[in-house]
Amino acid sequence: MAVGLGLSIGTVNTVSALAEEGSAKAPPGHRKKQCSQAITRRTTLTFDSTGSARVGMIPRHGRAIVEFADLTQRSIMRARVRHRPLSRANLVATVADCVIREVLDDHPSCSAGVGIALTHPAGYSGEQVGELRAALDAADLTTVALVAEPIAAATWLEADRGPLMPGLALVYDLGGTSLDVTLVRVGAGRPHNPIVGEPLRSTEFGGRAFGALVAERAGRGLPSSSVAEAVTEAAADELRRDLVKESLQLVYRCLRIADVTMADVDCVLVVGGAARPVEVAQVLAAELARPVLIAPDPERTVADGAAIIGRRAAAAAEAQSDQRDGSARRRAVTRALVLSRRTKRRWTRVAVLAVLALTGVGMSVAVPGDGVIVGLSQVG
Repeated sequence: MAVGLGLSIGTVNTVSALAEEGSAKAPPGHRKKQCSQAITRRTTLTFDSTGSARVGMIPRHGRAIVEFADLTQRSIMRARVRHRPLSRANLVATVADCVIREVLDDHPSCSAGVGIALTHPAGYSGEQVGELRAALDAADLTTVALVAEPIAAATWLEADRGPLMPGLALVYDLGGTSLDVTLVRVGAGRPHNPIVGEPLRSTEFGGRAFGALVAERAGRGLPSSSVAEAVTEAAADELRRDLVKESLQLVYRCLRIADVTMADVDCVLVVGGAARPVEVAQVLAAELARPVLIAPDPERTVADGAAIIGRRAAAAAEAQSDQRDGSARRRAVTRALVLSRRTKRRWTRVAVLAVLALTGVGMSVAVPGDGVIVGLSQVG
């Protein structure tokens, strides 16, 4: 059975999802249920004295490497492990390698035929995607596919809510450190690259931006332990609504660049860990007047979509392998039949020659001696 492993490595958290298709046949008109297991880890790296890396650890003594997953950051960040410099892309590849090894160790039955996909922000330039690809290849992760985050999210949408009619989906990705807005084509006939227009990102929105706003409204000079007490839950919800409303400027800008309006958008897909509070989807539904779709845990949507992409790739590879094996078996059977026919013809020739030889001997015995001599003299 084909299995897919999806990885979403964000600035704050790393999510891994393992997807496999249910073995039971789905009823007519229904899709097979996608069985998925997801694990969330902190996006941190620690290295021991031997240079071995661990993900998600924050040691009491020593240092952990953080804030490295975003390749768009202008600051040049290089870690050094055992005198070996590691760039941001190298650190992301290291996280991917550690998580893949951990997941496959926990699920040894999946290691043979697993398809792996790693997501990245859609706003990455070709150079940044190439840098990440080179880092994965250097870490011996050549089979890991790279997929843009909104494409992975749209794949989850199609698998969970599909089949979808051809149209446009607005992916609203509210993460820990930023908001990403992307238009994606969905449904039958979508192109290989379904992104429409230009993906947009803003660091003015997200989990950290909301935390900073709460701290500011609570009052300057308050210790962090007192901020939560100074702001009531109702006030925090209202602040979140205001922040989501302000983020709509990024949505409308994305629409203008693609030369479309909200009337052209069929649905809004909300993903990201900071999108968990219900106020986020409520404000978007009220302000945009379009259907808003959100998974039970929006933080894992992108990783789940990547896992589905990986599973499909693994299934296609299995089918191709089975086809090659079937062709090889058919060639072997054909070869065996041809050989058996050739062998049969050879044995037939041998039998005929043997009969002729015996017949010739008999004739030479029956013919008088003068006849034999005459025949030989004629031959001579």
